[in-house]
Amino acid sequence: MPNVQDDVWITGIGLVSSLAEGAAAHWNRLSNGPQRPVIDPQRFAPYTVHPLVDIDFSKQIPKTSDQKQMERWQRIGVYAAGLALADANLSKDPALLDRTDLCIAAGNGERDLALDSRILAAIGSTGESGAYLNQELATGLRPTLYLGQLSNLLAGNISIIHKATGSSRTFKGEEMAGVSAVEDAVSRIQSGQGELFLIGGALNAERDDALLGCEVAGSLYQGPYRSVWQRREQGGGLVPGSVGAFLVLEASNHARRRGALPYARIANVVSDSSRRRAGDAAAAGARLFGLLGITPETGVLGVLSGASGVELPTSEELLFLAGLERRGFTPLIRAWGSVLGHTLEAHFVVGLALAAMAVSHDTFYPPFETSEVEHASDMRPDRILVTAFGHWRGEGLALVQSAW
Repeated sequence: MPNVQDDVWITGIGLVSSLAEGAAAHWNRLSNGPQRPVIDPQRFAPYTVHPLVDIDFSKQIPKTSDQKQMERWQRIGVYAAGLALADANLSKDPALLDRTDLCIAAGNGERDLALDSRILAAIGSTGESGAYLNQELATGLRPTLYLGQLSNLLAGNISIIHKATGSSRTFKGEEMAGVSAVEDAVSRIQSGQGELFLIGGALNAERDDALLGCEVAGSLYQGPYRSVWQRREQGGGLVPGSVGAFLVLEASNHARRRGALPYARIANVVSDSSRRRAGDAAAAGARLFGLLGITPETGVLGVLSGASGVELPTSEELLFLAGLERRGFTPLIRAWGSVLGHTLEAHFVVGLALAAMAVSHDTFYPPFETSEVEHASDMRPDRILVTAFGHWRGEGLALVQSAW
């Protein structure tokens, strides 16, 4: 059994997005000055998306038959998972793969867009909306469509393709699914219930039905592209991005025994879910920050913000971050959603990956955009706060530090 005093090390990163493929390529792009986001404002106008970089999926999913039975979001996730396993030197070790536990944050598969459109077009024109909806759902849905898109198929395909065959848990619930996947793996390592975990998620943002779901909730941003901090004047909103993000989390003693080097360690991760009345999310963030046990020390704290651009939670997060100054910290803020887009279930894992890369390189990212929120600095952080204020509900924080 692992030592219950083990630290939680990040020993592998798999990341694909609109900017690049792989951890090193992302670091090279994001650490070298202001980025011009890769966006597509035309295909889904009036909405903008960050499209996935061109990928040869056969490099991680060799069989064409395997690729065909997966939807694109699953292929993205399986590909990123393979990158993380290779980065941690696990992909060619059957004995370790057999003990690799999975914690996956997953959304829904693709919906029947024609049926959804028919229901939405008719739902307001009939006085029997409830009866009409029940009839359409009873007769219009194809059971085989749903069964082919179950959320836990991402974990299943990772196990089949990459032979990672430990225990498997799938979490749902947008941004908080990613937070819960991380919390679960971290707590199990810290309590001695596991030594080796593959965690992550994926989003295919280039889907009409995914955009429809966000728009029904009033969460999408419209208009010329702006950073997450600059959308308030246009009413706010998120710009989704296609991404696959996976991490290998490992008990420190287990990693030492096999000679694996860490990017960083996850010192703590905490979460909450406020009712989202005015001030609730900011207060939740403050409570969670207190649980992390961070002392001011040098005063400057690197912050990788998962802000979505949706007005209420984004403004509340800024209130929370401003409150850190009263605790003796100077938050140095970067919102990666401005350059990679908002990635829902995968978003928190993306932030942890970026934090681990920054810690391992002993430096921090230049501003991701030009605003009053993000400022240039030559700080060399050994600790970074990663935030996840869900665009609808949920708040999560993690502290990423040097492993040494």
